[in-house]
Amino acid sequence: MRKFQVTVNGNTYEVEVEELVGGVSTPVTGVAQPIATPVVPIAPKAVATPVATGATGTNKVVAPMPGKIVDVKVKVGQAVKEGDLIAILEAMKMENEVFASASGTIASVNVTAGAMVEANDVIVSMN
Repeated sequence: MRKFQVTVNGNTYEVEVEELVGGVSTPVTGVAQPIATPVVPIAPKAVATPVATGATGTNKVVAPMPGKIVDVKVKVGQAVKEGDLIAILEAMKMENEVFASASGTIASVNVTAGAMVEANDVIVSMN
């Protein structure tokens, strides 16, 4: 028998699995007993969250869908034109380019590479 720790729907269990030799179950001596080992739930990994970096502008560029920011192509104070590339958003294993909706100057960058965003989260704001 081999012991494994398995997490199902957020609940962690310790299980014993019997190995098969040549596709046949090997005889086990003794009686199977339930495992009385307490299992401490494993904390979920930390998720990067958007962080505001400075003042906010009047025009906002938002995430069109939930996903992960792969790269931010602008910096605070940078002048951009309508249609310039602002960031790259990965959603459903595809990279999507996010473009400026208007011309202006970047007032704040609200995400970093690796941040998870939801639809309509502000990526950058512009004046």
